[in-house]
Amino acid sequence: MSTVIDTIGDLTDAWQMQDAIATVVNACGHEVWDLHSSGGAFVLETGTHLTDEAISSLCAQLPLSADYGGEGTRGTIIIVTP
Repeated sequence: MSTVIDTIGDLTDAWQMQDAIATVVNACGHEVWDLHSSGGAFVLETGTHLTDEAISSLCAQLPLSADYGGEGTRGTIIIVTP
């Protein structure tokens, strides 16, 4: 199973991508509750549960492919894949 580091190629690049994701989330008016790598993707959980429209808008603004991943204990989960 590949990891985000295998896909992106460098730990610094992975940190920069996490920073870019967090920046977009904040710019869209949401907060990051959790953002970590898991396997070959980043898993983002927002601080609140988002509406379908907000999810679509956020996914469209992210710098990588992003899909709805469900609802977490704190907020909406978005899977961001390099």
